[in-house]
Amino acid sequence: MKKEILAIALGGNALIKSGQKGTVYEQFANTREALTDVVELIKQGYEVVLTHGNGPQVGNIVIRTEAALDKAYDVPLGVAVAESQGEIGYMIQQTLQNKLRAAGIKREVVTVITQVVADRNDPQLKNPSKPIGPFYSKEEIDRVKGRNITIVEDSGRGYRRVVPSPIPLDVVEKNSIKKLIENDVIVIAAGGGGMPVYIDEKGNYEGIDGVVDKDLATAVLAEKIGAKEMIILTGVEKVCLNYNKPNQKALDKISIADAKRYLKEGQFPEGSMGPKIRASVQFIERGGKKVIITSIDKLLEAMDGKTGTIIAP
Repeated sequence: MKKEILAIALGGNALIKSGQKGTVYEQFANTREALTDVVELIKQGYEVVLTHGNGPQVGNIVIRTEAALDKAYDVPLGVAVAESQGEIGYMIQQTLQNKLRAAGIKREVVTVITQVVADRNDPQLKNPSKPIGPFYSKEEIDRVKGRNITIVEDSGRGYRRVVPSPIPLDVVEKNSIKKLIENDVIVIAAGGGGMPVYIDEKGNYEGIDGVVDKDLATAVLAEKIGAKEMIILTGVEKVCLNYNKPNQKALDKISIADAKRYLKEGQFPEGSMGPKIRASVQFIERGGKKVIITSIDKLLEAMDGKTGTIIAP
């Protein structure tokens, strides 16, 4: 019997928790904790494909690059995303290998360095708006002016680099990922949303200096590999209306119609729950059966229907 494919998106808090410095040792410890329930789902017979965020990690790569501009080569953002895919993929891959071995499960785990296709005319490419990396003082801006990057003032907190965040349309490595799944390999893919690329007139892939939203990329990947369920693991147990307000209300289930209405009402900000809801809507409208949004420590309970927020047709 063909196994059901679960696309699971690990949020940034899976590897670096609030208040931590984010050392590699902390990240490994957090990864071991985060993957405990994932291993249980694999034991239950689910075919799991993992994606992950990379915000803190790619931000640190940018910081290191800025600090070493006169001592080492510059690292374009697409390459920084690739570096973070390798770094985080290694931690998840090794942790899963060890946990599966301890559970007596003989399965291979592979990280696929993943590119996602975007429209070369995506408006974001001309009007970058996603802030990344460190804050600069006005004096520090001169140091990075020659790098062809866009710096804007960020809410009175200083100056920050902004980059394009194009909409993902396809996954370059989707067929390879499908073949790995068909051969019983557990795949880690689309880390940090994948490296955005466009297709030129000759059919070649060309990198875009930007970042892709991880949840939107997961929705596209899930669609392309035939997953019927997607799980988005984040920092909250349930999606809430009026979040952090006296009239906050947790939601057990959201229809597509209600999800679109809440988005229009501004209930889900772009910097937090907005992309997750939009990714969920897109996935279901393109054939997905269900999306569960919950916290990492509630994964098994949410799969049993005891908590979390379900988004369904």
